[in-house]
Amino acid sequence: MLSNKWFWTLGCLLITSIGTAQPNSSRQRSLEVEKKRLQQEIKQINTLLFDNSLKEKSFVSQVEDLDLKISVRSQLVKVNNQQANLLTRQINVNQRDITKLRSELEDLKKDYADMITNSYKSKSSLNRLMFLFSSKDFLQAYKRIQYMKQYANYRKKQGKEITEKTQTLQTLNKTLLEQKIQKEVLVAENKKAQQVLRDERKSQQRLIRSLKSKSRSLSAKIKQKQLKAVAIDREIQRLIREAIAASNKAAGKTSKNAFVLTPEAKLLAKNFVANKGKLPWPVEKGLVVQRFGTQPHPVVKTTMIKSNGVTIATSVKSQARSVFDGEVMTVLSFKGNNPTVLIKHGNFITTYKNIAKVYVKKGDKVKSKQAIGEIFTNPQTGKTILQFSVFNELKPQNPKNWIYKM
Repeated sequence: MLSNKWFWTLGCLLITSIGTAQPNSSRQRSLEVEKKRLQQEIKQINTLLFDNSLKEKSFVSQVEDLDLKISVRSQLVKVNNQQANLLTRQINVNQRDITKLRSELEDLKKDYADMITNSYKSKSSLNRLMFLFSSKDFLQAYKRIQYMKQYANYRKKQGKEITEKTQTLQTLNKTLLEQKIQKEVLVAENKKAQQVLRDERKSQQRLIRSLKSKSRSLSAKIKQKQLKAVAIDREIQRLIREAIAASNKAAGKTSKNAFVLTPEAKLLAKNFVANKGKLPWPVEKGLVVQRFGTQPHPVVKTTMIKSNGVTIATSVKSQARSVFDGEVMTVLSFKGNNPTVLIKHGNFITTYKNIAKVYVKKGDKVKSKQAIGEIFTNPQTGKTILQFSVFNELKPQNPKNWIYKM
């Protein structure tokens, strides 16, 4: 009869397969989702930043655009490598399991064949009767009948085990073949992505070399642009302070840095916080081209730039939209810049810079996703850019933490 070793080994194999296959499958799915997201992002970059072939973009603008594309494509190559490595591990596990399963299946078939041979030798009715009649008493005869039934059931069970194990082996072989094909496709795809990445880096390096002689003037221009951005941010801070002072004066309070909220405003602020990470984008379709916080400039790495929000590239004629219900606090017009709309959500304020046509005015009530203006498109570069910020009182927040999948 078959030893208990087979059942112990089979149990270990099943536990190992379940323990490794499920996490690997889950990881592979999450990598595939990330890969599709990056591919979609590269498609958006090409559409929003590189389709304006008739526009004369400056070297700086070209380097900035390439820097963004290189960053995203580098992530894509990394994800492809992770997928390939995971597939390699899965293939190795399946090959090991197939080898082990084949060996165990051979042992199972041999044990089953021996059992059938022994059964054939003693299958005559006479032998079975002699086995029963040689019992010492009725109890022993009953036990021998039960034994013969169990033996017959065991033979059926072993036949079923062989069928099931054969099917498992066939499935593993099929899966292994699919994984090998999938890996070949992935490796070829990654080679192509790596070549494109190398070409993009070469193009960027050529542009950077041509800009080296102008690095001082570029640094000065970047700083000048940064000072302009800081001036607008200071004006926004001043307007928020004024709004805080006005609300507190109306409530008979003296606090300088926090709104005194009405019950309705408190509820609005509470709902705004409850939707953190789930707020809609301030544009229907867009791509973050500059993140929140202090960071090196993509062209002149030694020059640091600071952003109180995120810069989003979108398509021509796109509209800025409110990310939540609120009230237009003000429409800021700063000399030499396009208007900025400030919307108050309780003690939170969202700002929308670079609006060409403003649809709202101070005091207007707005709803989530309501269009508040058309975003300005630069006629020289063809770029349509929105700068978006979130403030809690006077403190700037990272929009990434508030906007869904930013």
